[in-house]
Amino acid sequence: MTISVGAPVPAVTLKVVNAGTVEPKNVAELFAAGRHVVFSVPGAFTPTCSAKHLPGFVAKLAELKAKGVASVACLAVNDAFVMKAWAERDGSPDILMLADGNAELAAALGLTLDASGFGMGTRSQRFAVVINNGTIESLFIEEPGAFAVSSAEHVLANL
Repeated sequence: MTISVGAPVPAVTLKVVNAGTVEPKNVAELFAAGRHVVFSVPGAFTPTCSAKHLPGFVAKLAELKAKGVASVACLAVNDAFVMKAWAERDGSPDILMLADGNAELAAALGLTLDASGFGMGTRSQRFAVVINNGTIESLFIEEPGAFAVSSAEHVLANL
């Protein structure tokens, strides 16, 4: 079952890449206070994710923060080493990279994707979520193959 607006953020521990460091963090605790944006991609270094999704949030980070967003995070079903390398190549030290290597958070949110046909196994769907004091405030889930409602521009327009 897909998580819904008003639900609490699941208490799942992930590896979080932040300004070059990697630490385990419980996401319910990480997003317990303040307003946060988490966007999810099917995979680091994949075409749309690298060309549009992550760069869009890097470009709009200051505008998101000006609207009261405390942090922006990128979630992917990749290990912390891959997420760290992607952050170093395409990211910003001010965007948290959430390594959901076992798809635990994606599963807890009910937003997994079977990408076996592409040789990628279980992944996270493409989506964005606004979290306010540990609760889902807004949820933008993409249709398969689409990139629109989870973009930085769309999230910013709906804050």
